[in-house]
Amino acid sequence: MTTFDRHIDMEPIDPEHPTVGEARIVIRPHHCNPTGNINGGVIISLADNISTGAANHAYFDKTGEQKFMVGIDLHAAMLANQQGGTIRGYARPVRVGRRVTVIRTEVLGEDDRLLAVVTTTHVPT
Repeated sequence: MTTFDRHIDMEPIDPEHPTVGEARIVIRPHHCNPTGNINGGVIISLADNISTGAANHAYFDKTGEQKFMVGIDLHAAMLANQQGGTIRGYARPVRVGRRVTVIRTEVLGEDDRLLAVVTTTHVPT
């Protein structure tokens, strides 16, 4: 995990078998807005971080080239929220090309409730 990942308390879902494109955050008071719900930026940050990892991995698998995939577009549909608990994100490639890679990330809350669907577009640098 990078510095920002640690800053938002992001961790692999299975620490013994970390998978690119999957992570979770155990919600603490500093992750919440004044109403007690999870701040939307925390949900988006989780999705953004794991989608970039998934894009990097997918691009390397396709091309064999080690490039950093810069996010150039992010669309988020915020569908629900919760107070406390744990959120989990799962990022999967939609399209992997030499110039453009698209990743779809779902962020789930307690009882597998879908909190957000985030689509990101990445280009290699």
